[in-house]
Amino acid sequence: MGNGLSEQPGFLSNVPFFQSFHIAILGLDSAGKTTVLYRLQFNEFVNTVPTRGFNAEKVKVSLGAHRTATFHFWDVGGQEKLRPLWKSYTRCTDGIVFVVDSVDAERMEEAKTELHKIAKTSENQGVPLLVVANKQDLRNSLGLAEIEKLLALKELGPATPWHLQPTCAIIGDGLREGLDRLHDMILKRRKAMRQQKKKR
Repeated sequence: MGNGLSEQPGFLSNVPFFQSFHIAILGLDSAGKTTVLYRLQFNEFVNTVPTRGFNAEKVKVSLGAHRTATFHFWDVGGQEKLRPLWKSYTRCTDGIVFVVDSVDAERMEEAKTELHKIAKTSENQGVPLLVVANKQDLRNSLGLAEIEKLLALKELGPATPWHLQPTCAIIGDGLREGLDRLHDMILKRRKAMRQQKKKR
């Protein structure tokens, strides 16, 4: 009864391949992390309250070139007392989404410190990083070049692939494009890791 599939080796070749990825959504409090999560899940704006712990959602996302991927998102609170817990959510993660408030220039230094701290932990070496520059729809938002400089993204080093994506989470602008780039970086990393294992 249980051997039906093994007798038909070609059967599974016609089944579409769905990929699943574990993604941690991090960033300072009030950056828009939960708004990003629920915009991706429901494709509509959901009014949110500060996250006291975490929100976990499984979201199937249509990416470019007719691709679909399932993301298991862990949206973790960004209050200072919760940040030491971030490393628990990034252990064995496929990618990190780090959300910054493009309007809050005063906290960019704090965001930079937390971003570099989590990206440079030994468990996260080489984990792809999508930096979401949220609230780009607002008049006084910082430009991408300025955000890149303030966050010192180039100082992350060649081992950490990253992409800075302008977004407006409330209406969803830029989110799919950012996830598409993150997806590509994850696949590239997985391929490199497989090739590395073959050489051993």
